[in-house]
Amino acid sequence: MKLKDKIALITGATAGIGRATAKYFAREGCNLILIARRKQRLEQLKKELEANYGIKVVVGKVDVSNFSECKSFFDSLDNSFKAPDVLVNNAGLAFGMEKLIEKPVEDIDKMIDVNVKGLIYITNLFVPQMVRKGSGTIVNVGSIAGREVYPGGNVYCATKHAVKALSHALRIELVDTPIRVIEIAPGLVETEFSIVRFKGDREKADNVYKGLTPLYPEDIADLILYTVTRPPHVQINEVVIMPTNQATTTIIHREEDE
Repeated sequence: MKLKDKIALITGATAGIGRATAKYFAREGCNLILIARRKQRLEQLKKELEANYGIKVVVGKVDVSNFSECKSFFDSLDNSFKAPDVLVNNAGLAFGMEKLIEKPVEDIDKMIDVNVKGLIYITNLFVPQMVRKGSGTIVNVGSIAGREVYPGGNVYCATKHAVKALSHALRIELVDTPIRVIEIAPGLVETEFSIVRFKGDREKADNVYKGLTPLYPEDIADLILYTVTRPPHVQINEVVIMPTNQATTTIIHREEDE
């Protein structure tokens, strides 16, 4: 499938994988709907992409964990933009590395609300329109943490296991439609993820990627682009992608180990 003149919706679009994916799609001539919480970043990205690639970009300052915000934004769109050709459910976050019994309840709520309920809200609003149109591809950005668990990962791992389960269920439920459902499950990707997880502690965040070459947002964007541009009869169900020196969530070879 070619992306030129198509429409893609990307959540969590102002940083990391979401921002990189927006740029990769824009280069292909794809019009964009970009959702994120930071309005200034959204407006800057819209201006940049429209100027550089001559595409149409619609932006929405939306917290995906708030259904009323999601619904209001959906209702504000032109009908043609309510049925995107590609939906990339990318918005997600983690907080802390505490044991489950020590984790602040507000952090628990936010991870579940964004990573799970946000994906469900956006899917429930937009995918019925894609089904009615009779075409489309859904990409859910999961994680290696959706296949394994690790100390301190507890709630985050649970939410990413949920993304895997939801993707699988959706694939089964849409099997009688042309809609494809893809899950991309990365290992270590150097983005703002760790800065958010450690609540702005740059040293702790940097240590996550210390001693190895991690994946970068562009690596994941390139993979997403590849999966959605396969012929319509080809569905890549899921891809687990990690840095060469990462074998599991906890088995990582770092140069300092030598």
